[in-house]
Amino acid sequence: MENKCAWEKYSDTKAVFDFNENYKKFISDCKTERECVSEAIALAKSKGYRDLNEVIQNHETLKAGDKVYAAHMKKTLALFHIGKEPLEKGLKILGAHIDSPRIDIKQNPLYEDNDLVLLDTHYYGGIKKYQWVTLPLALHGVVVKKDGSVINVVIGEDESDPVVGISDLLIHLAGDQMAKTASKVIEGEDLNVLVGSIPSKSAEKDKSKEAILTLLKEKYNIEEEDFRTAELEVVPAGKARDYGLDRSMVMGYGHDDRVCAYTSLVALLDSDTANKTSVVLLTDKEEVGSIGATGASSKFFENTVAELMNVLNDYSELKLRRCLSNSKMLSSDVSAGYDPNYPSVNEMKNTAFLGKGLCYNKFLGSRGKGGSNDANPEYLSEVFNAMDKENVSFQTCELGRVDQGGGGTIAYISAQYGMEVVDAGVAVQNMHAPWEVVSKVDVYEAYLGYKAFIKNI
Repeated sequence: MENKCAWEKYSDTKAVFDFNENYKKFISDCKTERECVSEAIALAKSKGYRDLNEVIQNHETLKAGDKVYAAHMKKTLALFHIGKEPLEKGLKILGAHIDSPRIDIKQNPLYEDNDLVLLDTHYYGGIKKYQWVTLPLALHGVVVKKDGSVINVVIGEDESDPVVGISDLLIHLAGDQMAKTASKVIEGEDLNVLVGSIPSKSAEKDKSKEAILTLLKEKYNIEEEDFRTAELEVVPAGKARDYGLDRSMVMGYGHDDRVCAYTSLVALLDSDTANKTSVVLLTDKEEVGSIGATGASSKFFENTVAELMNVLNDYSELKLRRCLSNSKMLSSDVSAGYDPNYPSVNEMKNTAFLGKGLCYNKFLGSRGKGGSNDANPEYLSEVFNAMDKENVSFQTCELGRVDQGGGGTIAYISAQYGMEVVDAGVAVQNMHAPWEVVSKVDVYEAYLGYKAFIKNI
């Protein structure tokens, strides 16, 4: 079955391009989980969403049509638009993750080597390490002082800011390096970020390091010991850009998975009250296994649903279990977009293509579907009918040829409650690279598809 190019159904593409201008701003501004949560809450508040914790503290009750959100550790977020039916009947969930592959600063990172000052790092998620050298990089994150005050750090994004970077060996001396395999050509412990080189005139040793520490203290109120309680991420510097001479694509950092997070969020904010409660769940730590207090494997979402049922005066442990089991979910995560430069990794009848709409993966995992959620055909039929009803362009696909590799999402975690789940997202080229590429029409179709799910499932 051949999927038509989604662009062909648009005689006027203004809505597609306008939507992507807002999306480009979102991923340009939001390069960490905290930044995504902060911006998502701001957008939600502008649409009438309230903090669930405030509702609980005020001993209020909620009703159909009310909108609330709950955040945890400022890195994961759940938003609820309460429907007309009891929560026991189930939820309609759009679940995406807001962490992306990157490089993290270690807790004792700062050192000097022959007047050059560097930060030691540990990479986060699956990356090709050689892609991260010789690029302009930025520092994003937070530093927590001894007194508990929090310093928000964004260095390298404003045009007046300096950038930092990771060096590579010049080609003239790279004979031995070029003989290495791609996985070894840049070693993890060599991803050290160069941040300065002017020596202090007053220090007796480590003069350049002392000069950088003086600068950090004067400009940002950061001292060396503050790195111990810092969460600093190294990300590509710069804004998302139109890609292609026809401006049909977007090049940006973090399409995986913020393209699905943003479209899911806006779909919910733009939707009317449905029969069942509609939810967007934005999680952390997917790129390292969805673990920890802010990953999808945590009890955050389950606990939050319990709290929501309680303020609706309808909580019981059994009703909570029924709610989760009766729920239906789109695991909003990206797919591997076909690349004409590397066609051999694909089986062409079951490949995600840029420009052909929302991608549905019945299963992921690796090799013999290991580690996969495998969606039920009855549920797929229901979802596809909803897409057809709203004239959403979509395609079905899998992640490469059998035995080629594999991957996973948060789908299998939610499925453990017994709910219906299928992966649905946007095709991405250069996935997990510093700069990824998506089609603007796919971004818009994802938004329309998520709205269709909320309206019709």
